[in-house]
Amino acid sequence: KRKSQLVDLRHHRLLGGVSAGQLLLVQTSFVPDEYWQSLEVSTTWTGLRGFIYPLFFASIYKTLHFIGLDSVTVLIWFPRVMQALLASAADVKMYFFTRSMENPRVAKWTYFCQLCSWFTWYCCTRTLSNTMETTLTSLALTYYPLPGSKAHHRSEPLQAGVCILTPPPVPLSADYKVLSEWTLVQYNFLRFNVLHGSGRVLRLAPLALVPQPGLRSGRRAHLPFFLHGCSLASRRYRVLLVTIRLDPHGVQVSSEFRFIYPVLPFCMLFCGMSLAHLKARRRAAAGVLLVANLLPALYTGLVHQRGALDVMTRLQELCEPPGPAGSPSPEVLFLMPCHSTPYYSHVHCPLRMRFLECPPDLGGAGYSEEARVFYQDPLHWLSGAFPDRAALPTHLVLFDVLEKDISGFLESNKFTRTAEIFHSHFPEGRVGGNILVYERRVK
Repeated sequence: KRKSQLVDLRHHRLLGGVSAGQLLLVQTSFVPDEYWQSLEVSTTWTGLRGFIYPLFFASIYKTLHFIGLDSVTVLIWFPRVMQALLASAADVKMYFFTRSMENPRVAKWTYFCQLCSWFTWYCCTRTLSNTMETTLTSLALTYYPLPGSKAHHRSEPLQAGVCILTPPPVPLSADYKVLSEWTLVQYNFLRFNVLHGSGRVLRLAPLALVPQPGLRSGRRAHLPFFLHGCSLASRRYRVLLVTIRLDPHGVQVSSEFRFIYPVLPFCMLFCGMSLAHLKARRRAAAGVLLVANLLPALYTGLVHQRGALDVMTRLQELCEPPGPAGSPSPEVLFLMPCHSTPYYSHVHCPLRMRFLECPPDLGGAGYSEEARVFYQDPLHWLSGAFPDRAALPTHLVLFDVLEKDISGFLESNKFTRTAEIFHSHFPEGRVGGNILVYERRVK
């Protein structure tokens, strides 16, 4: 019994260490919802989907404020630390659940497959509702009364939490200024995305695009093991296979892979069964799985789309005390596709900022979103928005693909480039490879 306790303790430490590694190896942005449906809602107390999930982060902010640790660095990283701890707890429970249902060998290889999933590394520490949904789903599974398990219908509270905290997701589809009254968010989601079909317009946000060839190979690497594991699984796992097959996110209009993230731990259980069953070629198969996922995990976690976060770190410098008397207070205008970067959740000071808005078409006649109007004729929009030089912001943030189109405006108004920040090797459309920061030099 003592030996078993030592083994359990070692696995707890291993899982905790892995979560810490996942936290440090993810320094990029993914999709706007990572901030605009969680942290930004917690900062401004307005949102589209509901308040329960953002309330989790708002409580963290308030606690840090009371104990005097509300520096901008802590406020940025602590929510992700909490998300990593929750993901670690779910991994621990899944490991022991698999060991109780099968044996230690299957549990070990299931955990190995979980670690090898580049998408798990990419998402498990992010402040996405999909991440919390995955965590709660994994915890609920460990209490679900599968045949042969010791659970006794204790998963209902966690299953309810999945439904309450994270109603069926949709990419960010409304500017928060539109929503100034109490609403039944689940009904509004159904009406907006299903009955009206408006979600189709929003299914491919630029920041949702990731380099496909290498990443798809990472997903496909698990597929043979999953199919093999399904053929080995006993009938008691039928409910899991049905859940995977009938996951409602698979039939939604959005094509983002994150919406099937909650069923990924179920798939890893079958992958673990496959690897545990292999004998002669197990090490070779494990090596192929590891290599096929390692490079995508490192690239997406450390390189791809990191500029959206790095530029906010740069803008934090504007929160410092103002310069000489008479110098203008900083004001930032983001000339980018709306919600391309985090906002006040990564500044945490009363810095004046503005971005191009893109609220959805709610049926008004002659509607045209601000971001679309801007990109149709950037110079015309700028001249109309700032007829007086005194109203110009002190800083502009834009992707490099826009620089040539507004070069005349920048030169005539004495804007000087002060930073060029790498963002992605795969620029597409209005999203460039670098993010530029311009500052207006005035006497």
